[in-house]
Amino acid sequence: MMLFNFKVFRELYYSLLFLVITLVSGTLGYIYIEDYSFVDAVYMTVITVSTVGFGEVNELSSAGRLFTSVLIIFTFATFAFAVGSITRYLVSGEYRLYFKNYKVLSQLEKINNHVIICGYGRNGKQAVKTLRAHDLEFVVIEGDQEVVEKIRIEDPDIIIVHGDATDDATIQKVQVQKARALITTLPKDADNLFVVLTARELSKSLLIISRASDDRSESKLRIAGANNVILPDKVGGSHMASLVTSPDLMEFLDHISMMGPDETTLVEVQFKNLPIDFAHKTIREIEKKYQTGSRIIGFKTPQNSIIVNPSPDTELVSDSKLFVLGNASQIKKLKEVLNIDAES
Repeated sequence: MMLFNFKVFRELYYSLLFLVITLVSGTLGYIYIEDYSFVDAVYMTVITVSTVGFGEVNELSSAGRLFTSVLIIFTFATFAFAVGSITRYLVSGEYRLYFKNYKVLSQLEKINNHVIICGYGRNGKQAVKTLRAHDLEFVVIEGDQEVVEKIRIEDPDIIIVHGDATDDATIQKVQVQKARALITTLPKDADNLFVVLTARELSKSLLIISRASDDRSESKLRIAGANNVILPDKVGGSHMASLVTSPDLMEFLDHISMMGPDETTLVEVQFKNLPIDFAHKTIREIEKKYQTGSRIIGFKTPQNSIIVNPSPDTELVSDSKLFVLGNASQIKKLKEVLNIDAES
């Protein structure tokens, strides 16, 4: 239970324990020495240790005055410390931060088949936007506490963990063994390399995609276990040059957006996700029987060869994939017909 995390609330628990001990000791002392009623004894104890200066319930005997003096001496500083500690927890927001972290940990215990994003910079934000548009679950790891708090306020639906993505404990905390993919967008290639090594060691089947700033880092990242390595500057420069050499073609490709349900989009359909009656059927048979309006524009063989605009006689075999183009309604109909969750 979160409220019984002694390590986090140790100082608060000690403060509360002292207050209870003081209250019980003072109450019993006044009952025994002055023969006060329980309510009078509690009241006398509270006004004594808090030094508010209220008058005595009844005239104290010599023994009662001596007991009161001892109670004040032994409890004054520690009582102030206890009250200060409790106030600090309430005012500083430490308890709110702990509850937020607890909420995230509870979400992580339930999450499965998700995507882990390391770093919430420009590339990380873009990855979040795309994954969210395709209704995929994801977890963000960010090392800057201020950024984490800002995201939790502005977009509380994002599951974000404050921590060092290069730390094994952090990667394990986000359930890497149950994740479908990991995207590392850290600014330093060395950090990305360390994340790739750690993630690959923990999950052999994980799809790992890494950002790289230097061309020389690409081969190292692939050797470490990255399935794909993206160089943003290189891709961006190539895209800009293509807008000069083939502007209309690039405009067409940009229109085939990968960004969300309101645009034309591409999805991939894996053979293992197909219903039994679709297995080993040809593209012609599938399109003829189920007219969804979408178009099959690509085919990936079990040998990882890509065939653009495949023949209608192409047969769906084990470990193959289809690449389907369509708008939101067509893709939705495709998913309903195949009774699958097509992956983009």
